[in-house]
Amino acid sequence: MKLSRRASWFLLAFGAWSWVIWVTFAKNLWKDGSGLAFDDAGDPTAYFWVHLALAITSFILGTVVGTIGLRGVRAGRK
Repeated sequence: MKLSRRASWFLLAFGAWSWVIWVTFAKNLWKDGSGLAFDDAGDPTAYFWVHLALAITSFILGTVVGTIGLRGVRAGRK
């Protein structure tokens, strides 16, 4: 299968965007002071674990999608 140049760039940009957004979210989750992510004792709550799982999944998917886009961009240059 051959990706178009436009689709390849879109996938690469989407992968990079996913990393930027979810890294920012993970940092904010870790520093949460509202009481949602950590209880009064400082232990992580279910909210923290669910959102951490979402962030990790998005990191993985963003990496896979970005890698496919990068391979498409590189293949289009040859």
